[in-house]
Amino acid sequence: MDNNPRELYIGLMSGTSMDGIDSAIVELEQNHIKLIATYCHPIPKHLQQAIKSLFLPGDDNIDALGSADKQLGESFAQSVVTLLEKAGLKASDITAIGSHGQTVRHRPPNTDTPHPFTLQIGDPNIISARTGITTVADFRRKDMAVGGQGAPLAPAFHQAAFHSNKQNRVIVNIGGISNLTFLPSDGEVIGFDTGPGNRLLDDWIKQQQNKAFDDGGQWASQYDSDEQLLKQLKTHPFLQRSIPKSTGREEFNKNWLDQQLKRVGSLSPGCVQATLLAFTAETIADAINTLPVGIDEVFICGGGALNTTLMASLGHLLQSVNIYSTAALGLAPEWVEAAAFAWLAKQTLAGLAGNLPPVTGAEKLTILGGIYPGFLS
Repeated sequence: MDNNPRELYIGLMSGTSMDGIDSAIVELEQNHIKLIATYCHPIPKHLQQAIKSLFLPGDDNIDALGSADKQLGESFAQSVVTLLEKAGLKASDITAIGSHGQTVRHRPPNTDTPHPFTLQIGDPNIISARTGITTVADFRRKDMAVGGQGAPLAPAFHQAAFHSNKQNRVIVNIGGISNLTFLPSDGEVIGFDTGPGNRLLDDWIKQQQNKAFDDGGQWASQYDSDEQLLKQLKTHPFLQRSIPKSTGREEFNKNWLDQQLKRVGSLSPGCVQATLLAFTAETIADAINTLPVGIDEVFICGGGALNTTLMASLGHLLQSVNIYSTAALGLAPEWVEAAAFAWLAKQTLAGLAGNLPPVTGAEKLTILGGIYPGFLS
């Protein structure tokens, strides 16, 4: 009999880009974090469209929300089933699932938001029922209930996985929206959303070339950015807000971009793509430059780490700092967020806090998420 069974958790993540459900089996033992198996489950096109209709204010209705919530729950559950098959594991091998869900609206505390809220769909009841595995979900609302932004939540995981006693590190996640975590060798963690990531880039190339994304930033690399448009984009009020702060599609979206383009002269589509890439790179670099002490190392995770043009642009803007992918720290960049929600599930089941009040602005540390039990043994 194995007296020291592995503690395996599954993390599920569908981010702002909504390009698939990232599913990862993660071994978690004290500070040991190891990816065991990964799988990206496609979200059906009809469901993507249904969810997109919920992202922005409009003709929302409760039926559409409820239907998308159930369908996405089924997709999350299927991603777990397929992942287990790929890994050759059984449901009984997994301690719990941590599911981020899909954010359809994020209204963090602000002067013009009297009743802040955040809403993620992908019914965890369905995930636990279909898989038989205890599922932890709805992480963000508990932080918001104690006065926080509900985001970003990954910094607590970044601290557990990537902190160094010798180096001042920054972890930058470039998903649909970008966020950073400052991990000083000694001192308080800082974390916040920096602004745009891949979402605007993906929306633009989808409209212009019907491609899901600009592979490696190849299209953007062929053009120069436009200074006037870049300056206009950087007037977005979010960029001037003090921390704690978080954002999403509600503020950085295609409709907003179209309004900005109307204020400048006619530009080629390639020039716009190059400018959007510069917008993401410069807002990340600007945010890093506001940090209180010198930075020794920057590690990039999320899909943006695979955009070689974007990585080169960040390298140019941050010439005095070494920039790497989180793969250098032992965790592939595209699976860091899924691993984070596996870790958050473990925190919740252990009765431990999953938020960092200095990051989210919460009044106190709190246990995050709701627990949806699996099958009774």
